[in-house]
Amino acid sequence: MTFSMPISDRVKAFLEEKVFLGQPLTLELTAILLVYFVQGIVGLARLAVSFFLKDTIGLNPAEVAALTGIATLPWTIKPVFGFLSDGWPLFNYRRRPYLILAGVLGAIAWILMATVVNTAGTAIAAITLSSLSIAVSDVIVDSLVVERARQESQSAVGSIQSLAWGATALGGLITAYLGGLLLQQFSTRFIFGITAIFPLIVSLVAGLISEDPVTQAPSFAVVRGQIQQLWGAIRQKAIWMPALFLFLWQATPTADAAFFFFTTNELGFEPEFLGRVRLVTSLAALLGIWIFQRFLRSVSFRRIFAWSTVLSALLGMTMLLLVTHANRTLGIDDHWFSLGDSLVLTVMGEIAFMPVLVLSARLCPPGVEATLFALLMSIVNLAGLLSHEFGALLTHWLSISETNFDRLWLLVLITNFSTLLPLPLLFLLPGTSAQTETAIEESTEQLTTGKPSVNLVAIRQELPETPVAVGKLDLELQK
Repeated sequence: MTFSMPISDRVKAFLEEKVFLGQPLTLELTAILLVYFVQGIVGLARLAVSFFLKDTIGLNPAEVAALTGIATLPWTIKPVFGFLSDGWPLFNYRRRPYLILAGVLGAIAWILMATVVNTAGTAIAAITLSSLSIAVSDVIVDSLVVERARQESQSAVGSIQSLAWGATALGGLITAYLGGLLLQQFSTRFIFGITAIFPLIVSLVAGLISEDPVTQAPSFAVVRGQIQQLWGAIRQKAIWMPALFLFLWQATPTADAAFFFFTTNELGFEPEFLGRVRLVTSLAALLGIWIFQRFLRSVSFRRIFAWSTVLSALLGMTMLLLVTHANRTLGIDDHWFSLGDSLVLTVMGEIAFMPVLVLSARLCPPGVEATLFALLMSIVNLAGLLSHEFGALLTHWLSISETNFDRLWLLVLITNFSTLLPLPLLFLLPGTSAQTETAIEESTEQLTTGKPSVNLVAIRQELPETPVAVGKLDLELQK
C-alpha cells in the first residue's frame, strides 16, 4: 500500500487487512456477514417475547418453559435444511432462494407478533416460524462459509469463519442492552414491528451471493447419499460415544423460565435493567471464550467437563441467596447481586460449553465435517429442548406460579444438582484436549484421512443461545 493510491483504495486496503482479517472486501462477503449480523440483531425482541408471553398472553412459568422448548424445534433438525438445499434446488439455485425464503418467513413471523397474535398457540407458532427462519438462513450461510473457507490461503485459514462469528456477536451486543431500553419506553408489539425489518435484509442481500445455476432436477438421490455418508460417520464409536455424553449433559432441567418470573414479578426488575444484565452476560460470554482459548486449550476434555460442571453447579447455588432474599441480610442489593452473579455464572458456563464446540468440531472427519457438525449441534439443541420441557414439568410439579415462589429454592437445588448426573459417564469422552487430535483421528481413519480445518470460536453461533449455569438472567428465547 502506497500513499499514491486513491484515498478510497487506501481505506479499502486498511479495512481488508485490519478489520476483515485479510479477506477481500467484496459484495458477497458483505452479504454473508450481514446475514450473520441479522442473526445477532434479531435478539432485539428476545426480552420483549418473554414479557409478551408473561404479561400479554398471561402464561405461567411452566407454560413459558414448555413453549420455549417447542420454539427450538427448527434447531434440532438443521441437517434436514442442508439436505434440502443440496438435493432440492429452487429455481436452479441451491442457496439464494432459500435465503430469500428464510428472510420472508422471519419478517412474516414478527409482523404477526406485532399485529394479530393474541393466544398461546398463535404466539408459539409465530416464534417457532421466526426460529425456523434463522435456522434455515444459518444452515445456508454456513455452507457458503465452508465453501469459501476451502479457497482460503494458508495464512488466512479460519478468517472468514471468525468474521462470521464476530458479525453475529456484534449484532447480539448491539441489541443486548438496547432491547431492554426500548422495551422500557415502547410496547412489546412495537419492538416486534421493528424486528420484522431485519430478516428482510437477508432476502435483499441474497442476490449478492455468487452462485452458479444448477441444471439437475430436484432429486432425493443426493439426499440419500448424504444420509448414508452421515450414518457411516455417526456409527463410529469415537463419534457416537461423545455425542451421547453431550446429549445427556445438556438435557438436564433448567429453571430459567421460573427465575424470569421471579426477577420480574417478585424482585420487580424493569426491562431496562434486564437489558443491562443481557449486556453484561454477553460480554462475560466473550470473556469466557477468551479464557478457554488462552488458558484451557491444552487441558483434556474430561478434566474441563468435570471441573467446570462441578464449579458451575456450586456457583449456581448462590442463586439461593437471591431466592431466599438472604443477600439483603448480607447488605447486598438485589440488582448488584444479580449483575455480579450473572457475570460469574456466564463466564463459567461458557468455559463449560466451549469444549462442546471444540469436541464436536474435532469429531468431524473431512468430507462430512459440515453435515456431521450440524447433526451434532442438532443433538445438543434437542437436548436443550428436553431441558426446557423437564424444567417445565418440575416447575408445574413444585406449584411455582407467577405469584408463588415458595418452592423456587427447591427447583434451583434440583436443577443444579442434576447437572452433576452425567459426570460418571465421562469415560465416553476422548482423553484428548483441544490441541491434541491424534486419538480421534486414529479412530476415524476408516472414513478418511487428513485433518479437519475448523475455526473453533467461529462455530459458536451454531446454537440458538448460550447454555450457562442455572440462574442466569438472560432468560429470553433462542435466536
